[in-house]
Amino acid sequence: MTTPTITRIGQLPGVNLLPPEILEVRRFRRVQYGLGAALLCALGIVALLFAVAAGSQAKAQQKVTNAKATQVSLQRDVARYDTVKAVYAEVATREAMLTQAMGAEVQWSHYLNDISLTVPANVWLTQLTATQTAAGAAGAPGTAGAAETKTAGVDPGIGTVTFAGTAFAYDDVAAWLESLAEEKGYTNPYFSSSTKAAIGSRPVVNFTSTVTVTKDAYSGRYSKPAGG
Repeated sequence: MTTPTITRIGQLPGVNLLPPEILEVRRFRRVQYGLGAALLCALGIVALLFAVAAGSQAKAQQKVTNAKATQVSLQRDVARYDTVKAVYAEVATREAMLTQAMGAEVQWSHYLNDISLTVPANVWLTQLTATQTAAGAAGAPGTAGAAETKTAGVDPGIGTVTFAGTAFAYDDVAAWLESLAEEKGYTNPYFSSSTKAAIGSRPVVNFTSTVTVTKDAYSGRYSKPAGG
């Protein structure tokens, strides 16, 4: 069997037979393609950025629209409740008038009830006369009216209460005056007259006593702030 003979042929040198002008045209086209691709990429990026910006602008515009709608709604609410200020002003005026008219209120029914509970056992009352001076707007508890003055350290008070009664003895009259002194709103209790008398065979003392009523006797119901 005959072994085939392999003949190696060396690498032939490459020969570019294209004219230089065609090569330049091809290179120019490759540059054009690269520039076109870069331009397309840039346009894509710009379009993406524009879309993002447009979306952000739309959201911002929506927020502005919502804010304007809220403002219009709040303005309607303000207009709706604008009369509230006038109502509060009217209430304040009426409260001031009520305080001026009723600030000097003394709840005498409470004092009558206290007297019925505190009068000594050997004393009974036959007459009671209460006189209250006009205090006007100065009737608030703890305040002094402009017309009120103190003479020789004695509080003139806002009125007086005069009692007429009968007791078994002068010691009972003294006990009665002590009970008056312990009552809130009363000061300077004293008896203005006393005479001995008898009921059947029992000696008694008929007396008249007076007490000064102070500003502490004011009820304060119409002088306190609303809700106070």
